[in-house]
Amino acid sequence: MFLKQISDPALAQYSYLIGCQRTAEAIVIDPERDIDRYREIAKNEGLKITAVAETHIHADFVSGAREFAVADPSIKLYLSAEGGPDWQSEWAKELPGYNPLHDGDSFKIGNIELQAIHTPGHTPEHMVFLVTDHGGGANEPIAMLSGDFLFVGDAGRPDLLEQAAGLEGTQEQGALSLYKSLRKVSEMPCHVQVLPAHGAGSACGKALGSVANSTFGYEEKFNPALKMALNESEANFVNFILSGQPEPPAYFSNMKRVNKVGPALLGELPSVNPMSLDQVAARLNEPGFVVLDTRPRSEFLKGHLRRSLFTPREKFTDFAGSFLSPEQEIVILAEDASSAQDFLRQLVRIGFDHIVGFLPTTAMAEAAADLIEKFATVDFSAVPALLGENGDTFVVDVRKAAEFAGAHIRNAHNLAHTRLRLRLDEIPTVPIVVNCQTGQRATGASAFLARNGYDVTCVADKFENAPSAILA
Repeated sequence: MFLKQISDPALAQYSYLIGCQRTAEAIVIDPERDIDRYREIAKNEGLKITAVAETHIHADFVSGAREFAVADPSIKLYLSAEGGPDWQSEWAKELPGYNPLHDGDSFKIGNIELQAIHTPGHTPEHMVFLVTDHGGGANEPIAMLSGDFLFVGDAGRPDLLEQAAGLEGTQEQGALSLYKSLRKVSEMPCHVQVLPAHGAGSACGKALGSVANSTFGYEEKFNPALKMALNESEANFVNFILSGQPEPPAYFSNMKRVNKVGPALLGELPSVNPMSLDQVAARLNEPGFVVLDTRPRSEFLKGHLRRSLFTPREKFTDFAGSFLSPEQEIVILAEDASSAQDFLRQLVRIGFDHIVGFLPTTAMAEAAADLIEKFATVDFSAVPALLGENGDTFVVDVRKAAEFAGAHIRNAHNLAHTRLRLRLDEIPTVPIVVNCQTGQRATGASAFLARNGYDVTCVADKFENAPSAILA
């Protein structure tokens, strides 16, 4: 058996390619939209991808399952038929390779068996796959492809349907379902590998480990969520799993719908087109046109093209997914064409398809003064003077709720940067002061607010430097 975990560091997402080396057949589980990577791996291993499976309808990236199935109608699709009619992959139902799966169903890829186990909680239709290598003589599973159900050190969050998709009243029921699902797999042999769909950095949980895989026996001993589900009451588990979850990026709200009805087809990954400064400058004032500035924060704060968004390399997917709207036309300001192409790949993975070109960062040296803007920046030492005697300055703290709860500027309003676009109507048209933990998220949020017409002052400083006199 061949098994490879394929990582997307920007989304902390894992896909899997599993192949039977005797029959040269392979399956991809939870693929992202740019499927050329999986084809290349299979080709290099002498395998042919004959099937695709998904653990659930994803909220954090555009699935590549439809891309595979339309490109090659002989490919078999193994998708959950559990969870009720509202939780089916509608796009797949008329395709010749569609195989709906129910709890306990099994299928084979050559001599490798995959058994589907319905594990609702993160989503109603969620499944895990137990993998048994019969070709290698095994009669027990070697691994559990656990999707967003069980992670290393955590379990899948059950509140995303409510927090991201707006389905009110679903998070408590999801938590109860997750509790039962975790108990359902309690008899799993301790040697079974846990191969999750995400690692540390994903917004699909609150405490995901940075180790890429584990075993069920290890998780049973040391995973707080799994231990609580197996040893404590429903009420204790529900309170635990729903507390402290991070605020999901704004683009999550669109992903469930896209992956349910069917993502637009890419065919081949598009190539980024170079643009001149004059071409970009001519469109800077268009409401639907946006420049993504990938330079370091210090460079962006010195001055940037009008109405640009700050999307640095280390936070690119996070910031782009939080501040962009799907219909916007995008220019990527990047060091070179290769870097821009990498950023384009990240954008199409989260459903932003209207990338019209890239502009090299060297063009900034040629930009006329009327093309450049910047907003005010201060250190925390200057914040007391900005608050005023009456404390009526509108302070936006764009950290997570858990960070805000630890300490914050008095009378500050907590609007996590990942939710800012969806809550813009809560911010009055008065001078705004924006802060975070290090200045990075505050810079991204300030650029977004300035683009939307707000008078912004960015606290480009570490929160640890905040004077205690202004804290609550």
